[in-house]
Amino acid sequence: MPRYKLTIEYDGSPFVGWQAQTNGLSVQHVLEAGIKGFCGADVKVHGAGRTDAGVHALGQVAHVDLETPVAPDTLRDAVNAHMRPHPVAIVEAVPVPDSFEARFSAVKRHYMYRIVNRRAPLTLDRGQAWLVHKPLDAEAMHAAAQALVGHHDFTTFRSVQCQAKSPVKTVDEISVSRYAEEIEIVCRARSFLHNQVRSFVGTLKMVGEGKWTARDVARALAAKDRAACGPVAPPDGLYLLQVDYN
Repeated sequence: MPRYKLTIEYDGSPFVGWQAQTNGLSVQHVLEAGIKGFCGADVKVHGAGRTDAGVHALGQVAHVDLETPVAPDTLRDAVNAHMRPHPVAIVEAVPVPDSFEARFSAVKRHYMYRIVNRRAPLTLDRGQAWLVHKPLDAEAMHAAAQALVGHHDFTTFRSVQCQAKSPVKTVDEISVSRYAEEIEIVCRARSFLHNQVRSFVGTLKMVGEGKWTARDVARALAAKDRAACGPVAPPDGLYLLQVDYN
């Protein structure tokens, strides 16, 4: 059966998350229904990673096996047509060998979190970013974030519902940058724990507000205690940017 790698963009606002669930509409369900509408067969779409309700993607990756070969552009355009009006789009479809696995072949995942730092309410970015009214010091946030880079036990920044076998992960990079009234926090690692990036962001916001210092962040990490974490940032500002493969 021919296998295709799909690069997918979606607005996570109306969904219960990536993974198909019984409590509402998921991105995975919309994709599988779109492919069935095109080829008439029930298929299973395998994603590179799960995203929670309200989390967005600019570069989610998935793979799907079809019964017969199809031109990649035809697959992309036909499935996109069948997914309307849901805010999900296949940006690219390419044939890949059977050995490719969207989840297990991935070597790095890139996430971005958007904060809009201003007094005025959001209009165009409502549901697409976290509005923080109090002025934030992005440079202090970036400096404090470096304590979270490296190979650590991230129990403090792990959801109590996380199903990963171990809290130990290696975070390759965290950068915090300000562009006018927007602050972007980019995190890169092979994989992340459930709510890890949002937990990072909520803690770094406390640094930006002057409530915590870089030393407090390091202490929270060393505590290996979920209670030591700052408030978890809302899902609105989180985006799966890109997934890398060898």
